Amino acid sequence: MSTFVEYAISALLVIGGAFTLIGAIGLARLPDFFTRLHGPTKATTLGVGAIMLSSVVYFSSAGHGIGISEILITVFLLMTAPVSANMLAKAAMHMGVKPMENTRGNPWEQ
Repeated sequence: MSTFVEYAISALLVIGGAFTLIGAIGLARLPDFFTRLHGPTKATTLGVGAIMLSSVVYFSSAGHGIGISEILITVFLLMTAPVSANMLAKAAMHMGVKPMENTRGNPWEQ
Protein backbone atom coordinates (compact mmCIF):
# COMPACT_ATOMS: atom_id res chain seq x y z
CA MET A 1 0.00 0.00 0.00
CA SER A 2 1.42 3.36 -0.98
CA THR A 3 1.91 6.29 1.32
CA PHE A 4 -0.61 8.41 -0.60
CA VAL A 5 -3.34 5.81 -0.04
CA GLU A 6 -2.52 5.64 3.66
CA TYR A 7 -2.76 9.43 3.93
CA ALA A 8 -6.06 9.41 2.05
CA ILE A 9 -7.47 6.72 4.36
CA SER A 10 -6.25 8.62 7.43
CA ALA A 11 -7.73 11.89 6.17
CA LEU A 12 -11.09 10.24 5.46
CA LEU A 13 -11.13 8.68 8.93
CA VAL A 14 -10.29 11.98 10.63
CA ILE A 15 -12.89 13.87 8.56
CA GLY A 16 -15.50 11.20 9.24
CA GLY A 17 -14.74 11.21 12.95
CA ALA A 18 -14.92 15.00 13.09
CA PHE A 19 -18.30 15.12 11.33
CA THR A 20 -19.65 12.34 13.55
CA LEU A 21 -18.44 14.15 16.68
CA ILE A 22 -20.00 17.43 15.51
CA GLY A 23 -23.29 15.63 14.84
CA ALA A 24 -23.25 14.03 18.29
CA ILE A 25 -22.50 17.35 19.98
CA GLY A 26 -25.30 18.98 17.98
CA LEU A 27 -27.69 16.25 19.09
CA ALA A 28 -26.78 16.84 22.72
CA ARG A 29 -26.55 20.63 22.73
CA LEU A 30 -29.16 22.05 20.37
CA PRO A 31 -32.22 23.50 22.13
CA ASP A 32 -35.31 21.84 20.66
CA PHE A 33 -36.41 18.73 18.79
CA PHE A 34 -36.47 20.25 15.32
CA THR A 35 -32.96 21.66 15.53
CA ARG A 36 -31.69 18.41 17.07
CA LEU A 37 -32.73 16.57 13.93
CA HIS A 38 -30.00 18.34 11.97
CA GLY A 39 -27.13 16.83 13.97
CA PRO A 40 -27.63 13.18 13.19
CA THR A 41 -29.12 13.63 9.74
CA LYS A 42 -26.62 16.05 8.28
CA ALA A 43 -23.23 15.84 9.98
CA THR A 44 -23.35 12.25 11.14
CA THR A 45 -24.45 11.02 7.72
CA LEU A 46 -21.43 12.72 6.16
CA GLY A 47 -19.21 11.32 8.90
CA VAL A 48 -20.32 7.74 8.47
CA GLY A 49 -20.11 8.14 4.69
CA ALA A 50 -16.47 9.26 4.94
CA ILE A 51 -15.63 6.39 7.28
CA MET A 52 -17.25 3.87 4.95
CA LEU A 53 -15.41 5.41 1.99
CA SER A 54 -12.13 4.98 3.85
CA SER A 55 -13.03 1.32 4.37
CA VAL A 56 -13.67 0.90 0.64
CA VAL A 57 -10.32 2.53 -0.21
CA TYR A 58 -8.45 0.41 2.34
CA PHE A 59 -9.83 -2.95 1.29
CA SER A 60 -9.62 -2.21 -2.43
CA SER A 61 -5.98 -1.10 -2.12
CA ALA A 62 -5.12 -4.16 0.01
CA GLY A 63 -6.16 -6.41 -2.87
CA HIS A 64 -9.51 -7.62 -1.51
CA GLY A 65 -11.49 -6.02 -4.33
CA ILE A 66 -14.06 -3.27 -4.15
CA GLY A 67 -16.21 -3.61 -1.06
CA ILE A 68 -19.74 -3.80 -2.42
CA SER A 69 -21.19 -4.20 1.06
CA GLU A 70 -19.63 -0.92 2.24
CA ILE A 71 -20.94 0.90 -0.82
CA LEU A 72 -24.43 -0.53 -0.29
CA ILE A 73 -24.38 0.48 3.38
CA THR A 74 -23.37 4.03 2.44
CA VAL A 75 -26.07 4.29 -0.24
CA PHE A 76 -28.68 2.92 2.18
CA LEU A 77 -27.62 5.42 4.83
CA LEU A 78 -27.69 8.36 2.42
CA MET A 79 -31.16 7.35 1.21
CA THR A 80 -32.80 6.63 4.56
CA ALA A 81 -31.45 9.37 6.85
CA PRO A 82 -33.29 12.29 5.17
CA VAL A 83 -36.50 10.29 4.85
CA SER A 84 -36.49 9.25 8.50
CA ALA A 85 -35.72 12.81 9.63
CA ASN A 86 -38.61 14.11 7.54
CA MET A 87 -40.96 11.53 9.03
CA LEU A 88 -39.81 12.38 12.57
CA ALA A 89 -40.33 16.10 11.94
CA LYS A 90 -43.81 15.55 10.52
CA ALA A 91 -44.77 13.33 13.45
CA ALA A 92 -43.53 15.98 15.87
CA MET A 93 -45.53 18.64 14.02
CA HIS A 94 -48.70 16.55 14.24
CA MET A 95 -48.11 15.86 17.93
CA GLY A 96 -47.74 19.58 18.60
CA VAL A 97 -44.11 19.67 19.67
CA LYS A 98 -43.25 23.33 20.17
CA PRO A 99 -40.16 24.80 18.45
CA MET A 100 -37.88 27.39 20.03
CA GLU A 101 -39.37 30.78 20.82
CA ASN A 102 -37.47 32.70 18.12
CA THR A 103 -38.21 30.27 15.28
CA ARG A 104 -39.45 32.13 12.23
CA GLY A 105 -42.15 30.64 10.02
CA ASN A 106 -44.53 27.96 11.19
CA PRO A 107 -46.16 26.54 8.07
CA TRP A 108 -48.30 24.12 10.06
CA GLU A 109 -50.15 26.97 11.84
CA GLN A 110 -51.65 28.59 8.74
